[in-house]
Amino acid sequence: MPPNAKPQTVLLTPKETAKRLRLSESTLAKWRMTAARALPYVKIGAKVAYDEREVERFIAAQARKSTSDNGREAA
Repeated sequence: MPPNAKPQTVLLTPKETAKRLRLSESTLAKWRMTAARALPYVKIGAKVAYDEREVERFIAAQARKSTSDNGREAA
């Protein structure tokens, strides 16, 4: 890849995303409707897709060190 080239965006279907996250497609649909989780998605026409990089960021953001870790930094 040339030095100035941008990496190509890979879009995942809701089915592919649900499989990666080990969730149901209906859970993803509920998250989209309620904004329950911060998993960005794109709409192209009537189709919903997820940027693979955003899915990987979302997974990384879910990491916890203990059961009492709520994922927020202490103030």
